[in-house]
Amino acid sequence: MSLAKFEVFHTVVELGSLSQAAAELGLTQSAVSHAIASLESEWGFSILSRGRAGVHLTSNGELVLQYIREILKWNEQLKQQIACINGLEAGTVRIGTFSSVSIQWLPRIMSYFAERHPSIEIKLLEGSYDDIEHWISSGAVDFGFLSLPSLKSFEVIPLKKDRMLLIVPEKHPFALLNEVRFEQIKEEMFIMPKKSCDNDVRRVLKENNVTPTIKFELEDDQAIISMVQNGMGISILPEMVLYRVPNNIRILGLEGDHYRSIGIAAPSFKSMSPAAKKFVKYIQSWLNESQI
Repeated sequence: MSLAKFEVFHTVVELGSLSQAAAELGLTQSAVSHAIASLESEWGFSILSRGRAGVHLTSNGELVLQYIREILKWNEQLKQQIACINGLEAGTVRIGTFSSVSIQWLPRIMSYFAERHPSIEIKLLEGSYDDIEHWISSGAVDFGFLSLPSLKSFEVIPLKKDRMLLIVPEKHPFALLNEVRFEQIKEEMFIMPKKSCDNDVRRVLKENNVTPTIKFELEDDQAIISMVQNGMGISILPEMVLYRVPNNIRILGLEGDHYRSIGIAAPSFKSMSPAAKKFVKYIQSWLNESQI
């Protein structure tokens, strides 16, 4: 049983003639006759009666015709939908993201993209790096923003180096410095991001042989900032997180060159949907033009 045979059957019924159906479909009359005979053989009953006046539906043929029409209707809609997706007229792009990207990049990117491709729907899933890696692996999202490196099985596109900076309350002795050495951090109370949310801080500290005295371990960036603001400790966060900190917090450089590398990860960019490919290219173009 195949859609091609269904199309032949429907066309014969519509035109009332095997020869006209053959001409309409670009087939030989023999091929049309064979398709009808094949359906009748598969189903075990006749669907058309043939006479001098042409062909007519049998009673069983009338019963199955409504289903054939419904199948062909949905098949036509499916073909049109696929054509729309390939032409970027329609589609859904699912993206895994974390808070600083959601706040700093995506509102502007999505706004500009929607103006040019209003029929493409963008859906966001926001979570930790671990969450996003899981969503990418399971197929819940088309791609996700991550701090690189990610899982070896993913393909990645690097986007931006985001500086890691130290934050302290305004009355802290470090507040008058422009840059802080890692040796100075060792004795300080430290507010640490949870491991599943941000491994970059741990990486930077480990690379510089610092085992901090952790007072709190928090998931939310703004909660970490609030703790620092209220004198509960100091912390290290990416620059993109620190776009709107309170006035009584000081943002300081760290000795050396330390950053997180933000990128896009996916199982395969080649096999990604046309709409998702378009959005990825738009992200790259927007970031290049914005130079952020």
